[in-house]
Amino acid sequence: MFRLPLLFIATGIASFVLFHVGSLFTAGGWALDHPRSPDGWFRIHLLVLDWATMVAMGAVYRLIDVVLQRRIYSRMLGYVHYVFFTGGTVILLAGFLLSRVEWIAVGAVSAVIGILLFVWNVGRTLWEAKRWNPITLSTACALLYLALTGLLGLAMGLNFAFQLWVDLHERLLAAHIWLGTLGWFGLLITGFSYKMLPMFYLSHGASDRPQYYILGLWNAAVLLGVGASLVPGWSGLTLGVILLLAAALLAYDRLIRDIRKHSHKASPGRGIVWTIWSTRALLVFCILSLGIGLAAPSLLRSLIWIVIAGWVYLWGWVAVTVLGYMSKIVPFLWWTHKYGDQAGKPGVPVMSDLISERSVDAGMWVMAAGLLVAVAGMGFMEPRAIATGIAALSAGALFYIGVVARVFTR
Repeated sequence: MFRLPLLFIATGIASFVLFHVGSLFTAGGWALDHPRSPDGWFRIHLLVLDWATMVAMGAVYRLIDVVLQRRIYSRMLGYVHYVFFTGGTVILLAGFLLSRVEWIAVGAVSAVIGILLFVWNVGRTLWEAKRWNPITLSTACALLYLALTGLLGLAMGLNFAFQLWVDLHERLLAAHIWLGTLGWFGLLITGFSYKMLPMFYLSHGASDRPQYYILGLWNAAVLLGVGASLVPGWSGLTLGVILLLAAALLAYDRLIRDIRKHSHKASPGRGIVWTIWSTRALLVFCILSLGIGLAAPSLLRSLIWIVIAGWVYLWGWVAVTVLGYMSKIVPFLWWTHKYGDQAGKPGVPVMSDLISERSVDAGMWVMAAGLLVAVAGMGFMEPRAIATGIAALSAGALFYIGVVARVFTR
């Protein structure tokens, strides 16, 4: 089962490198352009689809064994899924870059077929396992939201090509964003962390009650966000979404503290520590957004704040969490493949020998500093700070992914 997850993760790493090399090539200046532009769509989908979602899919194919103690329903279907999804996203990205609406439509169809194959494959595995708990329920909800995200993306791709629902396009786009960011990534990350964090901390005995609160509150935030996007007159409910997300993050932080309290390991690894810090930073940002929304509602709806929120959530939390987990999952995959049958023999390295914790920490610090400078530049509308921060972020990201990729040479 090593090759299928590795295929997705390796492709995701290649896309990640492409994104940040392109960012450095423009010295971070691309972030100054309007996000609703062909170049903006290209870069966002390269990062979100071809990196984050690609890596997440690969991780699911591997971690489903750990969570359910059973293999994926069909390994062959996983390879078919890879062909459709990867081919579709490449065509989609080319369509954005070249402003070819017919390519966007074709790429969207192929990518969505890949997504639906993935959802069916993992969903069928969950159904046959019949082990329903906060982990599997969160995964099932994440799969549902991923499928809906893909279908809405397909609807927008077809609309680009044939102008079918011109008046609904903005509402579909908003719902597409809520489902993909908050629904797919949010519930997948929190759901798998219920299993992964206790493993990384060697923790036993923590209460699972907060998991149910997180699941309920996070789903409520997703559904309210989608409703606020699609239903006329509900647009003022954004504050309610932020409040629900803040409550879910509070419950999540409570769970993390309980896991640490029952820990039998001093540190889970620097990458995992950074994911915890990023969760708390997101909570602080939600509380700040609530205050701004109450004091100046128009500011919360401004393009500047929406862009800042996107960077804080997608890079400050989703990307940091994915990268942090990669620092544990990639060494686990490689060590199991290369040394699993030699465990305990002289000269066989332990898993912690495969990656440098100091380098992981250094890469995270550079990325965090770059993101803070960029976000501050966005808030004060200072172009030089934005470009400098994004360039530093990309430099740190390339260093970090090099540290992770070097595992395959050990």
